Amino acid sequence: MAVCIAVIAKENYPLYIRSTPTEDELKFHYMVHTSLDVVDEKISAMGKALVDQRELYLGLLYPTEDYKVYGYVTNSKVKFVMVVDSSNTALRDNEIRSMFRKLHNSYTDVMCNPFYNPGDRIQSRAFDNMVTSMMIQVC
Repeated sequence: MAVCIAVIAKENYPLYIRSTPTEDELKFHYMVHTSLDVVDEKISAMGKALVDQRELYLGLLYPTEDYKVYGYVTNSKVKFVMVVDSSNTALRDNEIRSMFRKLHNSYTDVMCNPFYNPGDRIQSRAFDNMVTSMMIQVC
């Protein structure tokens, strides 16, 4: 089950962070921000190796005892970070990929809104409902 989903801007400040157990919210914020170093390493390694630039999914960034942290980067260098409960062994890599694609499509819808200023925090109700459904759905 996804316990935290974050959208991080190109300049590494949060546009959106949502976590389910609110008592551990600070811990999830810390996990998201520490994963940004791993994201930057993977992006720079991809640039050197000339890997296909259409592959936006970064895969498992790092596991902890209780959680696994996955990453995804858009073409505009906006980062999506998802923290998943490690006890959910049924969750496969292709399911994580599809969750990130769904998140990316919803983020694109937010960007296409003429009333949204790029760089502002995401306060779209539709985006929030989609993230909430992703967090509940993957159990």
